[in-house]
Amino acid sequence: MDYRFNPEDEEFRKEVKAWLAKTFPEDEAPLKMETIEDRVNAYRSTQKKLFDAGYAGIRYDKKYGGRGGTMIEEIIVAEELAPYGATHGYGLNAIGMGMAGPVLNTQGTEEQKLQFLPKLLDGTHIWCQGFSEPNSGSDLASVSTRAVREGDHYVVNGQKIWTSSAHIADYCMLLVRTNPDVPKHKGLSYLLMDMTLPGVDVRLVKQLTDESEFCEVFLDDVKIPANMLVGEEDKGWGIALTTLMFERVMGDLNTANAFMREFHRILEMAKDVKRSGKPVLENAMIRQKLAQAYIELMVLKYNGFRGLSEVVQGGVPGPQGSIGKIIWSELHQRMSELALDIEGPYNQLMKDSAINMDDGFWQYTFLRAKGNTIEAGSAEILRNIVGERVLGLPKDMARAALKERS
Repeated sequence: MDYRFNPEDEEFRKEVKAWLAKTFPEDEAPLKMETIEDRVNAYRSTQKKLFDAGYAGIRYDKKYGGRGGTMIEEIIVAEELAPYGATHGYGLNAIGMGMAGPVLNTQGTEEQKLQFLPKLLDGTHIWCQGFSEPNSGSDLASVSTRAVREGDHYVVNGQKIWTSSAHIADYCMLLVRTNPDVPKHKGLSYLLMDMTLPGVDVRLVKQLTDESEFCEVFLDDVKIPANMLVGEEDKGWGIALTTLMFERVMGDLNTANAFMREFHRILEMAKDVKRSGKPVLENAMIRQKLAQAYIELMVLKYNGFRGLSEVVQGGVPGPQGSIGKIIWSELHQRMSELALDIEGPYNQLMKDSAINMDDGFWQYTFLRAKGNTIEAGSAEILRNIVGERVLGLPKDMARAALKERS
């Protein structure tokens, strides 16, 4: 695999860098993001600027609001945008851009593409994913939320849980059961749900971080138009798997970019901290952990390139994407623990303390990272997928081998 960019790609990179420097100058105050409303407004503003400049939806057809470009150009834009994510809201709609968009683009009807893709790309619509349920655990096929066809609409009843950003989302990718009388994988359908429909009740879930990023969604006789069905009725399982695979396509690279920013933040903090009168960077253990974190970030990045190279060559996302998710979720937990080790006794001070370090960022990150090995597929389930579907091991052997390794 050759991960070098050709001269045309590098010229495109220069174009993107110049536009970003002009649009978001360093001396400009970052967008206000103290509340969730501020974050949403920041996201919409940034995404609209990207859309108007032709840098949103690079590989989508122009008639859907895209650029008609290449996956390589999309990678370049993502890399150059990474430093702006924390201060300009880019990335708030990762579910929409990383999952809803690709699924609609490949599986949606022409009517659905024309209706949804432009408004996704210009920041008008934010999306959430209604897959997980209280009683289904990691077994997605056991979804019980029921949808019954009545004339030109479906009547939906049920409950979803851990629905990220449901409280700010305009639309939801909803997995429902339309046929309870067939094997569980064969009776599912994939609907697009307007979050403002009567009967949709969103309730916030309080987290360790004192935020409410996740939600419960209760559905009581919600009427969803039948033309919001993606694919065929009772054949939503394959589309659901495609959704999860697309989640990984750009995920490793985008996550590696974001975590690299955090790595440099740790490094800068370590340069200023002293322990027993000596710079903490003189501690061999700290240096070793920093080096290990950097190595794993590079592994994550190039694992992402490996997966993207298959897509660029005309393939589709596969189970190999589970490898990257295992890497970044556990790496992020170790990075936040390392940051707290560097802070020493100050690691007990939260954001509201007058003498905290780095504005309490790492206390928040440490708590939030605890969810990394659960969200987007638990580490245990993903290890099974890697063992069985990537390595080709029998189920029992795969689980035993990966358990021993971990």
